[in-house]
Formats: sequence, structure tokens, C-alpha cells
Amino acid sequence: MARAVLIVNPFASRVTDELVDRVATALGDVDVRATERAGHATELAGEADGEVEAIYVFSGDGGFNEALNGVAGGTPLGFVPGGGASVLPRALGLPRDPVAAARRLLQGRTRRISLGRVNDRRFGFSAGVGFDAELVRRVDARGRSQERGRAGNVRFAMEGLGLLAASRFRLEPVLEVRGHGRAAFALAANCDPYTYAGRLPLHVAPLASFEGGLDVVGARALKPSALPRFAAYVVRGGGQERARDILYARDVDRVEIVCDRPLALQADGEDLGDVTDVLLEAERDAVTVLV
Repeated sequence: MARAVLIVNPFASRVTDELVDRVATALGDVDVRATERAGHATELAGEADGEVEAIYVFSGDGGFNEALNGVAGGTPLGFVPGGGASVLPRALGLPRDPVAAARRLLQGRTRRISLGRVNDRRFGFSAGVGFDAELVRRVDARGRSQERGRAGNVRFAMEGLGLLAASRFRLEPVLEVRGHGRAAFALAANCDPYTYAGRLPLHVAPLASFEGGLDVVGARALKPSALPRFAAYVVRGGGQERARDILYARDVDRVEIVCDRPLALQADGEDLGDVTDVLLEAERDAVTVLV
């Protein structure tokens, strides 16, 4: 048996046959296993967990999420950036270049991190109810391909503007974060940054960390006049935790959300369907990752 397993999502936007070969060569003695369908990375990671020294995943954030949902936490996981954003490995400090990231992972440095759970689905960096989940759904509706994967940052920006324009840049409260108040949407962060726009990190929850619980953030309501200030918070990485019109729950272990109507739910950028009730939980000290 090989020393490690390399799980590859061939549909991720930056994964090519040539890069798979180069990443596998950089990692050394690995058994390469390609995913064939949704959920396959969960199965492959579960089969390898406890049987090899390391599980590497060359994918985008969806594949990383699947792998996290397949392991018990005993075998170190290494994330090789193969998607357009690849938020998880970037937030862990890994290089954006897949081969450089593979070489770094091979050094064997490890870190214990916490994970989040949303309705019992693990997530590595974020989950969202409402606006951002609806945005993920709209972008996914554009489709993915073997050649290009998911649409990129420009499409996300266009769809986001379209969503806001449809509501005349106003969002009213549509959910209750129990114990914290009402909000127009809710975002749960397991780390900072929450995501990236190209090279730009977006700091939705600047106090969140991989070693802590979850930070839950939401606009209590959104008005056109507040948009520049909200955008400045996210780009600058500070201020929202003190703003009166922003809900900010810091380092929590459990949060319940009740929606006024069915709303979209996402975890690590993956559409989980519509929900009316959401349970967010922190799974502290959950897995070992290679950094």
C-alpha cells in the first residue's frame, strides 16, 4: 500500500492531468484516486482514514468539504489548491500554486483545527443562510465543466450585484438568531478570512480563528446608505464587531437560527438546499491538517 492517498477532483477549475502528475510526483509515494460523482471524496477519504499516513486532496473547496465529512480526525489531511478560490488551504497559509503547496505539505508540519457543523454537515471555513447561499446557488446555476469548473470571481460579483439590485439594495430581517436577535442573513465563520475575491481576502468575521469556536455575523438590516461602510469593514478587516446594525456572536459553540420562510443554505460554498431551521455547532480540536 502507498504511504498516502491523493484524492483528485478532475472537475475542479485548476486541475489538469499535467498538474495531477506534477502534484503526485511532488508528494512521492501516493495512490491517486479520482472522484467520479458528488460525495465520492467523502467515501474515498473515509476508506483511507486510519489506513495511510496522510490523505491529500487536490480539488476546490467542495472537494475539501467532502473529505472533511469522511474522516474521523486521526489521519492528517493536506489540501492542495485546485479550485478558483481554494479558501481553505489559503486560509491555512499554503501557497496558491498546487505544486508548491504539495511540496510544503510533504514537510509534514501539522496543526489541529476546529471545524463547524451546520445541520450536522461539517464545514472547514464558512456556512451561510440567506444572501450568500443564494449567491452560491445562482453561480452554480451557470453550470460547471471539465475545462473551467465553477464560474469565477467576475460572475460572482455580477450575480451579487444582481441579487442586491433585485431588492433595490435593501435587505430586511428574515431570520432570528436565537439569543442574538433578528438579521437579514447569517454567516458563520470558522476562520478569517471568510473568502477571497481574487487575491483580496474578505474579512466577514475578523476575530474568527481555526482554534476557536464559530463567529456568527449578519446585517440586522441592509440599506443602500450602509453598503459602503459594510464593504469597508469586510475589506479592512475590522469594525463590524462593534457596529450596532451588525449582529456579531463571537466564539460560540452552538447557535440556532429560525427563518421566516425557506432560505438557501451553503457550507464551504456548496448548496445544501432550502431550510427553515439551522443548527450551527463548533467541533473544537476536530482534525489534524498539514500546513
